[in-house]
Amino acid sequence: MKQISVGIIGCGSITKFRHAPEYKANPYVKEIIFYDRNIERSQALAKEFNGRVVETLEELYQDPEIVAISDCSSNETHHINSTNALLHGKHVLCEKPLAINVKHAEEIVKAQKKSGMKLMVDHNQRLTRAHQKAKEIIERKELGDVLTFKTSFGHRGPETWGVDQTNATWFFKKERSHTGVAGDLGIHKIDLIHYLLDDEIVDVHAYHGALDKIDENGNPIEVCDNVVSILKTKKGRLGTASFSWTYYGAEDNATTIYCQKGIIKIYHSPENQLIVETKGGEVIRYQLEEIQTNDNQTSTGIIDAFIDCIINDKDPLITGEEALSSLKVIERMLG
Repeated sequence: MKQISVGIIGCGSITKFRHAPEYKANPYVKEIIFYDRNIERSQALAKEFNGRVVETLEELYQDPEIVAISDCSSNETHHINSTNALLHGKHVLCEKPLAINVKHAEEIVKAQKKSGMKLMVDHNQRLTRAHQKAKEIIERKELGDVLTFKTSFGHRGPETWGVDQTNATWFFKKERSHTGVAGDLGIHKIDLIHYLLDDEIVDVHAYHGALDKIDENGNPIEVCDNVVSILKTKKGRLGTASFSWTYYGAEDNATTIYCQKGIIKIYHSPENQLIVETKGGEVIRYQLEEIQTNDNQTSTGIIDAFIDCIINDKDPLITGEEALSSLKVIERMLG
């Protein structure tokens, strides 16, 4: 069986809880090589996942054993790290958002085309069983055409999840996060709507603000902690989307698709992750799987999909162009 070595840039929570354990569990991955500006973090993860450490990014790029790299750095460096990795002949799985703005995202997409390497972006909500089932129902037109939709994604905030669990988190810094909750949570749902509806959001009206979060000095954060938006797609569907870091209770990850012959409710119920209500009054409940949350760390499937596309030379499930399309919507939301 062919096995490959993979590198990871950045050793924060997304690496510790998602990328590293999923690479470790994949039978095609021989070794994980970790890099972080804070070498103690990379050493800790290398020890936990039986990998090794490099002290510079150049070591990752130049190592002929490393076939692929996960870019788990903070948002403001994606366009640097992912571009360099691609141009050094590495396949890249980039964390979302692809970049802090459309211009930088276009640089990464350009590097991918120039290099001929594979670029995949971690919009993992596409892969959940409930979203896959919803996609199937919509594609088969079991409920007719989609008319409208609403989607939301909110939790208590990144300062409750990060490695250090502090209000000094980079997510709250304009120069590093740039897009706040919109780029952290919102972009997942924009990608999901594009995917489920096989459509593209082209018109955006939104309000956003820093309503409650404060930084380590007690000042309002520099990026938005809430976004509420109204959307219109290329095919004329209308919808709403809300994203929040101030849902101080259970995480909300629900989407509703309103069709001509009924409604699809996704992740409204913890017991029945997908519910179909037909125009005639029938209710069909599907027990599939609980969605991954900050408190429920299960496999996203994204690493397996990335490795599969490398080993079997397939097109990535979520391309750079698709991620760029979603980022354009986020940029319009924030004006």
